[in-house]
Amino acid sequence: MAIAAVVWDVDDTLFDYTTADRVGMRAHLAAEGLLDGYETAEQALARWRRITDAQWARYSAGEATFEGQRRDRVRVFLDRSELSDDEADAWFRRYLAHYEAAWALFPDVLPALDALAASHRHAVLSNSSLHVQEHKLTILGLRDRFEAVLCAAELGVSKPQPRAFLAVCEALHLPPHQVAYVGDHPEIDGRGAAEAGLLSVWIDRGVPQATGPEAPVGPHRIATLAELPGILVSESRFGAPSTFG
Repeated sequence: MAIAAVVWDVDDTLFDYTTADRVGMRAHLAAEGLLDGYETAEQALARWRRITDAQWARYSAGEATFEGQRRDRVRVFLDRSELSDDEADAWFRRYLAHYEAAWALFPDVLPALDALAASHRHAVLSNSSLHVQEHKLTILGLRDRFEAVLCAAELGVSKPQPRAFLAVCEALHLPPHQVAYVGDHPEIDGRGAAEAGLLSVWIDRGVPQATGPEAPVGPHRIATLAELPGILVSESRFGAPSTFG
């Protein structure tokens, strides 16, 4: 049966999160006078990324709230466990100002969405919060492209759990086999969507991943969204098996 809808991850799939995070954090640390404590800016940025990955894993496992993992990222990075919630929130807001100034879409995003606008419905499933992703999609000029935006913080379940993927299928009133999912993480997005019964497309943007093998069995693997329409057409016409894995 034809693929009727495409569901999208946001960070490092549509939006260049990794670059924005690095550029924004570097500017923030310089403004806060914190780079002097490191041999190089790269050392500081790598530490921030490791802490972010670790705290995000706690959030994904249900061990921390969305706001809590943000605060703990600040406390661990600054090595200041005594920071109050208000102090940690204020530090993170100052970082966000630099981070948001660096926001940008990947160059293949608008051409792909334009190419699929008339043929497929579109939605978003993210492991972030609705407030964060609605704001991001609006600022980037994409919000009107999606009929539904679902996020883990509100769903109470996160990728790669099947219930997260099935929730967005239910929101679209479509069975999983009529829905494609496009995401950048081989395990959380790629394997997760495949195991939930969706057509899984892993866009490998070359971003280092904290966990998971580089080649899970199940998803199609693409290097650019320009390849996506061809995969959807192939699946719709022939029901072709995945060529990846």
